[in-house]
Amino acid sequence: MSQAHVLILVGSLRADSVNKQIADTAAALTPEGSTAVVYPALAEVPFYNEDIDIEGKVPAAALDLRAAAEKATAFLLVTPEYNGTIPAVLKNAIDWLSRPYGAGAVSSKPVAVISASPSGNGAKWAHDDARKAVGIAGGKVLDDVELTIGGTIDKFGSAHPRENVEVSADISNVVAELVKASDELVSA
Repeated sequence: MSQAHVLILVGSLRADSVNKQIADTAAALTPEGSTAVVYPALAEVPFYNEDIDIEGKVPAAALDLRAAAEKATAFLLVTPEYNGTIPAVLKNAIDWLSRPYGAGAVSSKPVAVISASPSGNGAKWAHDDARKAVGIAGGKVLDDVELTIGGTIDKFGSAHPRENVEVSADISNVVAELVKASDELVSA
C-alpha cells in the first residue's frame, strides 16, 4: 500500500482560477492508498526574508507551510504564467521551503509541475522556471513528467477541467508518477 502524501502548491490566488481547479482535480485523482492536499494558505506567507528566518522570528504562516511540506513525500506545483514566468506567490513558497540551505522541506523529494494558461504555449516559460527554481531549491524534479495545458478558455469554456477526459487523464498520469517516485524513495 502506498504511503505517498503529495502537497500541491498553486501559483494562482484567484478562487475560480483554472490552475486551482486543476490542482483540485489532481487531489481528487490521487491513486488509492495515497493522499494529496492543496495547500490553502500561500497568500498568508510573507515574502522570504533572511532577517525573519531565524528561530523565534519565523512567521506562523511560514512555519505552517514548512510543517505541511515536512509531512509531504512529494510535491506538485500548479502554475499559471505571469509576465513570462512563475507568480511571486509560488516562487515565495519555494524560497521558504528551500531553507535551511541543503535541508529544506523540499530537499530530495519528488516534484512535478503542471502549468496552464489561455495562451497556446500553456505557460511553458512558467513551467520551465518552476522546475528550475524547485530543482535548485533541492527538489528532485521528475525528468519525464511534464504537463502544460494551453488554450484553457477554448478547451474548458465554463466547464471544470475534470470534465475534460484527456486533461483529466494527463493530470492523473502526473499524480501517479509522483506517487510512484515517492513510493520508490520511501522503500529505498
